[in-house]
Amino acid sequence: MELVFLAEQVANGLLLGFYYLLIALGLSIIFSLGGVVNLAHGAFFALGAYLMVTLTGWLGYGASFVISPLLVALVGMVVERLFLRRFYRADPVLSLLFTFGLAMVIEQGLRMVFGASPLQFSIPPFARGMVTVGEFMYPIYRLGMLAVAAAALAATWWLLHRTAFGKVVRAGINDPDMVRALGISLAPVLTAVCGLGIGLAGLAGALLSPVTGVHPAMGHEILTAAFVVVVIGGLGSFWGVVLAALLVGVIRGLTAYFYPPATEASLYLLMLAVLLLRPRGLMGERMERLE
Repeated sequence: MELVFLAEQVANGLLLGFYYLLIALGLSIIFSLGGVVNLAHGAFFALGAYLMVTLTGWLGYGASFVISPLLVALVGMVVERLFLRRFYRADPVLSLLFTFGLAMVIEQGLRMVFGASPLQFSIPPFARGMVTVGEFMYPIYRLGMLAVAAAALAATWWLLHRTAFGKVVRAGINDPDMVRALGISLAPVLTAVCGLGIGLAGLAGALLSPVTGVHPAMGHEILTAAFVVVVIGGLGSFWGVVLAALLVGVIRGLTAYFYPPATEASLYLLMLAVLLLRPRGLMGERMERLE
């Protein structure tokens, strides 16, 4: 019975890792190409959850699950076009201040529209129930979350490594001067990358809304964890962020099983250990900031 419970904690850790991954991957891509640390990323995560709750009452769960991340991505692209691109050549402190202020505006806007109390949002009927394998039991909805997160990861990898768009993104991360010398404008690429990264945060919000509850400040905790994952994985590394997210999730799951009081601290202890041994992160690379 203890082995079954341990397996459940590992499964929960993997789920948590994929959850962190959807947030951290977009955060890493945006910073790698544009040099902007998006402190509003958690607010976009919350926006995705609220859109999911709101649209489900009108369109049903399936349509809302598709539309909510797309709307969040669209909002992210508009924000990039109107505001973020002003900070690519500016002092990084300015982008930090702006995105921090943007996060506060989004959070307070959600409070004004929906109120400060958490919104209840239940798992859709078709995804309720448990999958049983011997003594191991796991919720169907959580397995579905794992599948959707893995599919999103695979689609993002394919976009960045098997398409012309992805080649431009990776070239822009590694050598933006050479990309400009070839006559390729990075401005539309940056807009698309912001849409992709922020859309992934919206997808995470839509996925987690039936599990964690929906409230205006829900992005704070996940943003801190996402930054830790990016630091552990290494800036500019796709697979570094993937490895770090899954490692953080599993370690937190195992810590919750063996010593629950240290569950939260395990995240930061892991970051400390990695930075002491490898300051760039697990698979970090050198990058040039877009000039």
